[in-house]
Amino acid sequence: MTSIDLNADLGEGFGRWQLTDDEELLSVVTSANVACGFHAGDAVTMRRVCELAAERGVRIGAQVSYHDLAGFGRRAMDVPAAELAAEVAYQVGALEVFARAAGTRVSYVKPHGALYNRVVHDAEQAAAVVDGVVLADAALPVLGLPGSHLLKVAEQAGLPVVTEAFADRAYTERGTLVPRSQDGAVITDAAMVIERSVTLARSGTVVSHSGEHITVRARSLCLHGDTPGAVELARRVRAELTASGVRVEAFV
Repeated sequence: MTSIDLNADLGEGFGRWQLTDDEELLSVVTSANVACGFHAGDAVTMRRVCELAAERGVRIGAQVSYHDLAGFGRRAMDVPAAELAAEVAYQVGALEVFARAAGTRVSYVKPHGALYNRVVHDAEQAAAVVDGVVLADAALPVLGLPGSHLLKVAEQAGLPVVTEAFADRAYTERGTLVPRSQDGAVITDAAMVIERSVTLARSGTVVSHSGEHITVRARSLCLHGDTPGAVELARRVRAELTASGVRVEAFV
């Protein structure tokens, strides 16, 4: 049977401000990308999400980012490699404290926002992220876009790699994500997101922004938690995957 992991970005609040419905999404997903305080999240939020994830048997991932709380980690930044590596390790380490306190551990690392897109094509920044992961835990899997520099460098460093796809993001013909600044970059039609989810899981293909069928073979499917109706959409995606004969389970 075909299987797929469902991951979502969680803990993306700060203080009194909340963005994602963490508790409800944790009843749907199998892996939780938890914000580590650099683009969103704070100590209390990180602890709460780790406890909820542990209760539900959801895997915890460190969603590392550029230090850009005001820009939600989506602004392009130039960070020296040594500094970025240290910041990645710092974020993983902070989340690991709360994960272990909840009786579990950090199971993988996934970059967020601008950093995620940067390490697709920037070998130096990708190497810095990998250096940071190795510094934190040399056995941690890295989650990223198929064909990215990040996954290539991670493999070379001996880290497990996990490929990821996005049902609600438009793709270029090269298999990269269309920048959010362009029209149509985020797909909001629920029926289309559900159909793309099943197609990605079953055949490893998706229709690009220009209408071409491209190959995107992924072990994990990302469901964004910061879009309107995210919880209900996630439930529908999981139900349709199951109905289509796809087993939903964590990759680690």
